[in-house]
Amino acid sequence: MLFAASAGEPAKARRSLRVLVVDDDRDSALSLMMLLRDEGHDVRAVYTGRAVMGAVLDFDPDVLVLDIHLPDLSGWEVARHLRQRRGRDRPFVIGVSGEYKQGADRILAQIIGFDHYVLKPYDPGALLALLDPLRLSN
Repeated sequence: MLFAASAGEPAKARRSLRVLVVDDDRDSALSLMMLLRDEGHDVRAVYTGRAVMGAVLDFDPDVLVLDIHLPDLSGWEVARHLRQRRGRDRPFVIGVSGEYKQGADRILAQIIGFDHYVLKPYDPGALLALLDPLRLSN
């Protein structure tokens, strides 16, 4: 799939991404998975924080959409552990929260290594827009 380029600029192909969705609310995870698959992405889901590292090793996602409020390990802990193990290059981590909405929470997300922090309920189009720069390749 190609999108229009401005005059004199070559069109860029949009590639699909491997996206790992982490949310203990299975309905939310399923809805997001369907949306991402409709956009052409390869998507998997896990429902606990403890399952993330294994899934990251097996699936090697480009993007991790990580709920903060998980029953076993918080998204904060998962992201901190992931960044310590793998650095900041990959995967691109989008934190999602319906609870942690204060300015301090956004600062904590930045310190831990989230690339973006999105509040629930979120606009699905806005979430997809966060992925667009990652999809572009020459």
